[in-house]
Amino acid sequence: MSRYKGYGFVWLVAGLGLGAGVTYLFTTKSGKKARRYVSRMAEDGRERLTESGQEVLEHGKALYERGKEMADEAIEFIDRSRRAIQK
Repeated sequence: MSRYKGYGFVWLVAGLGLGAGVTYLFTTKSGKKARRYVSRMAEDGRERLTESGQEVLEHGKALYERGKEMADEAIEFIDRSRRAIQK
């Protein structure tokens, strides 16, 4: 469950942006103002999603590197054990 931690926030932001845009389309403001507002909201949402995606990517890279280090340590431990047994 913890490996999907960042995705909930991404979907929340996407849903909020979509909901706000659709709601605003049905208000009584002029079409030009509504389109401008929706465009700004979409741009803001895209920026937030990009930032969240970058954070998730960086976190994933850190986890990958840590896993790689642990695997290397395990291999080294096994090799040392094997050499100790053979002596």
